[in-house]
Amino acid sequence: MSGDRHDLSAIWPAGAPLVGMVHLAPLPGSPAWGGSMRATLERAMRDGEALAEAGFDALLIENFNDTPFHKDEVPPETVAAMAVVTGALVESTELPIGVNVLRNDARAALAVAAATGARFMRVNVHTGAMWTDQGLVEGHADRTLRERARLGADVAILADVLVKHATPPPGVTLTATARDTWERGMADAIVVTGPATGGATDLEQVRLVRSVAAPAPVFVGSGVTPETVAEVLALADGAIVGTWLGRGGRAGTGVDPDRARTLARAAGRV
Repeated sequence: MSGDRHDLSAIWPAGAPLVGMVHLAPLPGSPAWGGSMRATLERAMRDGEALAEAGFDALLIENFNDTPFHKDEVPPETVAAMAVVTGALVESTELPIGVNVLRNDARAALAVAAATGARFMRVNVHTGAMWTDQGLVEGHADRTLRERARLGADVAILADVLVKHATPPPGVTLTATARDTWERGMADAIVVTGPATGGATDLEQVRLVRSVAAPAPVFVGSGVTPETVAEVLALADGAIVGTWLGRGGRAGTGVDPDRARTLARAAGRV
């Protein structure tokens, strides 16, 4: 960390990490909660092990199956459950672990990361605002950065710009949002996605963000497949993969080890 900016090379010295999603089973309190935290933990551990053995460079834990999502503040039982799972994965692997608390609870993600030793977090709306199925979701970069400093947490912030499943307010542009997220929001990296979960990311948008927000690291955050991963990693500073890894290529179903190996091989991992 240099000043208030975290250097991602401390997390990924080799650069261009391949980050695999651990989409958690429904957690306590969510409508689809199955009643067993042990089963939830066991599934997450299996997913993490499959990604590590395939050759991924990091894991990103997310409460993907807690739909419908709270807008910006999840209940204590969600934070507690995510801390249990994240802590177990941190202890079980040497891979860097990240946390994303949907829909946009950056404070919860930071708290889980700080308490468990996770190395990074993802925030869907870090600056500005986006219209979503949860209503208007607003970024709170001011709170997140101050809370990180107060906790002394060595946790990098990966922030989406014009995040998927959302519509920007009139007049908001990708270039202005990218600049604000990096320069004024002080994110440590920018994430560019397609329009929806599993949707391909427009690589021209990645190039545009790189040009206007340099020297910000730019990650591709959706739609990565074995056919596109090499091109993505040649252009971007990292890729986050979830949907294609799921059983049958469906997000939230648990990691298919064969699909994980196929994608890792296509990315040049062994």
